[in-house]
Amino acid sequence: MVQIYTGNGKGKTTAALGLAMRAAGHGLRVIILQFMKGKINYGELHTVEKIPNISIEQHGRPEFVNPEDPDPEDIRLAGEALKRAEVVIASREYDLVVLDEINVAVHFGLIKAEDVISLLKKKPKKTELVLTGRYMPEELAQFADLITECRDVKHYFSKGVSARKGFDY
Repeated sequence: MVQIYTGNGKGKTTAALGLAMRAAGHGLRVIILQFMKGKINYGELHTVEKIPNISIEQHGRPEFVNPEDPDPEDIRLAGEALKRAEVVIASREYDLVVLDEINVAVHFGLIKAEDVISLLKKKPKKTELVLTGRYMPEELAQFADLITECRDVKHYFSKGVSARKGFDY
C-alpha cells in the first residue's frame, strides 16, 4: 500500500513513526528517509537505536529551507534522498519505507512530483510506502491507498510556545 499523511496539523511524522514501531514490533524491516532534516537532534533518532529493524537517515541541512529561494545545497540533498529512496525500494530489503517530509520537498521545488510518481510506479507490491508532509501534491493522490489529513484545530505555537524537546522534536 501507499499511505500519505498530510495537512497543516501536527502529527504526520509522529503517525509514520508509530506505524514504523508497530511494523518493527512484528519483525518487519523499516527505513525512514527524512527529507530536509539534517543533524537535528530529533528524539526519534535516539529511540530507533534501541529498536531492532528500524533505521533513520537524515538528508538535509540543520537550517530551515527557504521556500522562496532554496539553497542549491538543499536541492542537491533532496535529490540525493530521492535517489537513496529509489535504491532502497528497488532493493526490496525493507518492508516499510517512510519518506518523511517528501511532500514539502516537492512543494518547495527541491524535487519534482513526476520523479516521486516514477518512484511510486516502481514500488514492489510487498513494500509499504509512507509519504509525509504538508502540501501533498494532488498528482500523488491517485497513487495512494490511504490519505490522512492532519488538521490544525488548535495549537500551542499560536500562544507563543516554542518547540519542546521530547514533544515537538
